[in-house]
Amino acid sequence: MDSPPSPPPHPIPLSPKPPLTPPQIVQTVISVLTSDKPSLASLSPLIPHLTPPLLHSILSSETLASRPLTLLSFFTWANSHLNPTQTLIPSLLALLSSLFSHNKFPDAKSLLLNFISSDRGHHLHRTLLLPARPRPRPRPSKALLDTAVGAYCQFGNPQLAVLIFKKMKRLRLQPKLLTCITLLNSLVKYPSSNRVLRCKDVFNDAVRLGVTPNTNMFNILINGYCLENRFKDALELLSKMGEYECLPDRVTYNTILDALSKKGQLSEVRDLLADMKDRGLLPNRNTYNILVCGYCRMGWLREAAQVIELMTQNNLLPDVWTYNMLINGFCHDGRIEEALKLRNEMENLKLLPDVVTFNTLINGCYKSKNRSNAFKLIAEMKEKGVEPNAVTHNIIIKSYCKQAKMDEASISVRKMVERGFSPDSVTYNTLIDGYCKIGNFGEAFKIMNEMGGKGLKMDVVTLNSFLHTLCRERKIEEAYELLSSVSKRGYIVDEVSYGTLIMGYFKDGNVDGAMKLWDEMKAKAIIPSVVTYNSLIGGLCKSGKMEQAITKLNELLENGLVPDETTYNTIIHGYCWVGYVEKAFQFHNKMVENSFKPGIFTCNILLHGLCKEGMLEKALTLFNTWISKGRVLDAVTYNTLITAQCREGRLEDALGLVVEMEVKKLGPDGYTYNTIIGALIEVGRNKEAEELMERRAEMGKSSDPSLPLDKGRDMVTCEVLEKSDSSSLAYSEQIRELCTEGKYRDAMRIFGELTQKGVAIEKSTYITLMKGLVKRRKPITKAV
Repeated sequence: MDSPPSPPPHPIPLSPKPPLTPPQIVQTVISVLTSDKPSLASLSPLIPHLTPPLLHSILSSETLASRPLTLLSFFTWANSHLNPTQTLIPSLLALLSSLFSHNKFPDAKSLLLNFISSDRGHHLHRTLLLPARPRPRPRPSKALLDTAVGAYCQFGNPQLAVLIFKKMKRLRLQPKLLTCITLLNSLVKYPSSNRVLRCKDVFNDAVRLGVTPNTNMFNILINGYCLENRFKDALELLSKMGEYECLPDRVTYNTILDALSKKGQLSEVRDLLADMKDRGLLPNRNTYNILVCGYCRMGWLREAAQVIELMTQNNLLPDVWTYNMLINGFCHDGRIEEALKLRNEMENLKLLPDVVTFNTLINGCYKSKNRSNAFKLIAEMKEKGVEPNAVTHNIIIKSYCKQAKMDEASISVRKMVERGFSPDSVTYNTLIDGYCKIGNFGEAFKIMNEMGGKGLKMDVVTLNSFLHTLCRERKIEEAYELLSSVSKRGYIVDEVSYGTLIMGYFKDGNVDGAMKLWDEMKAKAIIPSVVTYNSLIGGLCKSGKMEQAITKLNELLENGLVPDETTYNTIIHGYCWVGYVEKAFQFHNKMVENSFKPGIFTCNILLHGLCKEGMLEKALTLFNTWISKGRVLDAVTYNTLITAQCREGRLEDALGLVVEMEVKKLGPDGYTYNTIIGALIEVGRNKEAEELMERRAEMGKSSDPSLPLDKGRDMVTCEVLEKSDSSSLAYSEQIRELCTEGKYRDAMRIFGELTQKGVAIEKSTYITLMKGLVKRRKPITKAV
């Protein structure tokens, strides 16, 4: 009977004199291993003489061929004393052959796994693929290759397993069904861009080698397609299962249903569900949970609730996961009261809310600013014996950070630690974001350094938020130091990180710094997207660097990117910004030839450019052309022309456009009123100006009159605002003082001058001026 040898209390002394010859060493070892009670420790004196070739001779001995477990124990003992690993490969292969011949497959796989774990240079793998020359070893057996595929998969190296599988294909060796399933499952989980392609190849090769696929094999490949959102391929594979006498099961359908619902393709979900029922497969609890999840993700909460009712009707009681998903949907929709009712419904069904339930509700309460209910839920958790976890603490910390209560957030962190939870990346990222929002950059940097000391890293979203806040506060150097330091520490930075700082440099007037950072980003192989190119081109345009902007546009095209509307509008606006209106039109026309379809935003930029340069007639021609083509116009379009006409003294034409605005229900808005009132005052029509101001006040216009255009975010608006911001506060204060002293005529004179110059005044100042005029109802004579 073959049994592993056990070491005796004391080793058997073996005299080293006279020296044993290799054959004698082999015979001595064989004698010990074939004894009634073989003792490995007795072989210790032979270790200095036990070379890999001798080890191979022992393991290949016909005398020991019937003792595979003895050989296994001896090899394990020898392996611990001999190095390097690669010299033991012939012995390993000899031992594996013995194990396979005695059907010791589990022992063989365990041996392979142990050997692979120490074979860092993949010497065994190379040996299996390319036997050594000039003395080639026997061809690896089917059992060896088959077991090696499974071993490499189990060790997390499916890419190596695939190469061995391909060798089996070349040798026309049919793998086991289980081996194919193991390889497919390992490949589909492996993070690789071509994992599904490899899965498909393995599947097809296995079939060609005579493997009959089962439902499990199909399910794995279908899951691979779903992971890459290749639903058409997944459904085609499902339809082909019948060709191999395989029937889809609930796992097949649930896999596709889950993937479709995650993408919001609920119409396809309904169709597939109907097909599932037609095949006689009734939905199980997992199927219903997938539907609930999909509906909640789309915000279709009524439909999600109906699914739960349907579950109950089919004698499938919803579980805690089902309710948690629906509660999350209601919380996400801000319907906290309904979410709390669902929690009560759970308890009525004897389903105990878990920590996920409470965390979802607490987070929902905080988001909807229902803090009293959040505190009640935290207390209720303790009463019901539901222990808060790290997520609970992070939710509480985040709520304090959002309220800018950083002292309370710090106290919560201390409580978190006291209760046995270590602050994680989420905790630290939340704190950094909170300190950034209140402008406490010193504390934010301190938290970041503390994270690094604990081996944690700030995520790229928090980093970008940090950079954005620093740039907004004009702390450009600090932002650059942050970006440089995190790169050196191994943090992940992306194009948004660089794009944020590049825009910061442009806003600070440092064009060279922005371009240097752009080059640094590209040197690090961070590929800019169209959005990042747009930011760079916009910065160059505003800096008057039109040639460089065009160069970057060409670079964008050379990199295979497609410019979007923002790209073209940025260039057009850039030309208008520096007064090259003709070039703006030339670029516009050229881009139209290249399939660019200009919208109202483009029209407004060109109109503003023409009006700014005093080309009113051309602006009106463009305006009429757009109307004749049935293009949509907006308030910005009209306000641009009204302002230009008032500036040119064409007040009646401007008033005509105001009427047209009213007919088209586009206004007038605050800016329109400001412009017309200023123009009326300028020509001495003060009674009409006062009436217009009263009318505006009575209509209760809510738009901020300090904005030159309603769309304050538009490029045209930004240009006016940048010119007026520096003097706006001073003029607003002067007008308020005049109003306080009752000098409304002087106040109106200054207001009229500012309106003509495009300088904004504060909203409160404007309201003060209107209230005074309405209250007194006194006519104002034209100031000389």
